[in-house]
Amino acid sequence: MSWAGVLWPTFALLPSLATGAEPQPGMHRWARRLVPALGLELEILGHPRNDIPLWVANHLSWVDAVVLMSLRPMGTIAKGEVTGYPLIGRWAKKSGLHFVEREDATSRAAALASFTASLQVGRDMLLFPEGTTTRGERLAEFYEGGLRAAFDLGLPTQPLRISSPAAHYPWTGDETLLPHLRTLFTMRTPVTVAAEEPLYPADFSCSGAWIAAFRTALLPRSSDVR
Repeated sequence: MSWAGVLWPTFALLPSLATGAEPQPGMHRWARRLVPALGLELEILGHPRNDIPLWVANHLSWVDAVVLMSLRPMGTIAKGEVTGYPLIGRWAKKSGLHFVEREDATSRAAALASFTASLQVGRDMLLFPEGTTTRGERLAEFYEGGLRAAFDLGLPTQPLRISSPAAHYPWTGDETLLPHLRTLFTMRTPVTVAAEEPLYPADFSCSGAWIAAFRTALLPRSSDVR
């Protein structure tokens, strides 16, 4: 758990991002190196399916995307402010991620369109339908567009629940990135990813029932962290 452990995989990623070469595999390699560098102790429950094109997860921290992208190459929708993060921000724009300003309806529509286009051409994707982080006691309201797009495309989708007993793992409110990194460096951080069975649009009568099934699958459970 050190700055060197974070900086080395980040700098190793930059050449491929700068050229636009293999952005998703590059981000995957970066995430795999970053998980141990941040002192995360990752436990996987169930079976994350690499043959399922869309993974859907609850959202506790900026670290969630790192954890899940360490498991396979995929794209996602990220907050626009990520482009301003130290070191990685300017190259994140070239990484194949889709960025959104959540308070801007035009930005949300553009991000959803690019996300849907990625699914249509067969890219594996990650979705956080809450669109914001919580402390894990409940789910926030969903931004439903991404799930509705998957339903309309008939894509099998797998729910994954992220949890941690560490009070410092969630990244909420006005906390900035560097102080949260410093906290991660100094404390042990167990993180559990519980993979539920994939859901198939054909098994649901409408998109509303499909979305309700994801809310049920992602609800916090006391059995997730052991």
